[in-house]
Amino acid sequence: MKVGIYTLGCKVNTYESEYVRKLLEDANYEICSFDDVCDIYIINTCTVTNSSDSKSRKIIRQARRKNKDACIIAMGCFIQKEKEIMPEVDIAIGNKDKSKIIDLINDFYKNKEKINVVSKDLDEFEDMYLNKYLSRTRAFVKIQDGCENYCSYCIIPFVRGKCRSKDFNTAVKEIKELVNNGFKEVVLTGIHTGNYGADIDKSFADLLKELVKIKGLERLRISSIEATELNDEVLDIIKNNKVIVDHFHIPIQAASDNVLKLMNRKYDLEYFKNKIKEIRAIRPDVSITTDIITGHPGETDEDFDSSIDVLKEINFSKLHVFPYSIRYGTRAASMPQVKDKVKDERTHRLLELSKELEINYMNKFINKELDVLIERSKNGISMGHTSNYLQVKIKGDITSGEIVPVLITKAEYPYLIGEISKN
Repeated sequence: MKVGIYTLGCKVNTYESEYVRKLLEDANYEICSFDDVCDIYIINTCTVTNSSDSKSRKIIRQARRKNKDACIIAMGCFIQKEKEIMPEVDIAIGNKDKSKIIDLINDFYKNKEKINVVSKDLDEFEDMYLNKYLSRTRAFVKIQDGCENYCSYCIIPFVRGKCRSKDFNTAVKEIKELVNNGFKEVVLTGIHTGNYGADIDKSFADLLKELVKIKGLERLRISSIEATELNDEVLDIIKNNKVIVDHFHIPIQAASDNVLKLMNRKYDLEYFKNKIKEIRAIRPDVSITTDIITGHPGETDEDFDSSIDVLKEINFSKLHVFPYSIRYGTRAASMPQVKDKVKDERTHRLLELSKELEINYMNKFINKELDVLIERSKNGISMGHTSNYLQVKIKGDITSGEIVPVLITKAEYPYLIGEISKN
């Protein structure tokens, strides 16, 4: 049977979809493009914003239109949140039991009845294990699930459950096997990645210490980490192990102490700025990117204007900008809302600032040599990312998965242009 898979949302979803793909392949299903006419369509959904919900619904309906007789499977956060399952869906799986997908498909075809296994019991880490990826040069590894921060704007703790961690030895073994199978870069991912180990008497630092020893692992990337989790032990590992890349994604979410309090974040601006200074003291050329929400309930014009100054002062290398999206069931949903027009204007200003910050950071590396992990090559142009996650274009066809030294010659936003170093 032919199966098409569509993934929305975060890197955790990417990992989980890849795991499901592997289960299906091992069971002799044929994995096809989602655009093909398939017997089964799987949509791994997202619910972090209203637009995520809309996109999830849209893709589910598209799948049904592609083949009215197909089995439509929807799983993940949007499905976990919804009280009623869309009529187009034949099998509904929340954020548990994705590993049972083969049995669920068999039950559906045997009984010819719709299946709903959305469970509210999200207390245990669901075991998943990958030793290869399809068409990828970096491997994502989900080490953690769940969040208990309950930021006022965020629905994720309600749909992902409590914090829980992958078994320590299993995580190390999985990454070793991926490296042995040719992956030079591994990305650690989770819903609250830096919280890893809290439920199994380990720490994120314990895991990093073990992973940096893996022979053949050239780059270890952390998908996202909170400022409060970059403690002295973690910073010491970063300082002394170049295998950990020169890029950290550290969400600030708001650059105003007033809004940070309204958001129920766990730090103030002074703490955040001091943490960034600590990182740059040990990694001067580091890329620090961030998430920021505009128009959170209670954000005044004064809050926003001062935020612009703070973001420039911190000097991020890129801003991931999100207009506030009301999520019913969260605390912020009951607060007085900022008008959409104001949110749109603020979003536009932050996107302009992000481009300015990106270009300034990119220009720092002109006439410098950077190592680039080649991800694809086409029509005589190869492309890849540096350790600090800059995109680079290089003349020539270079084998995907190779890390090559590149002399950066110029910046053409959003790319750096370079040539293979002759040194």
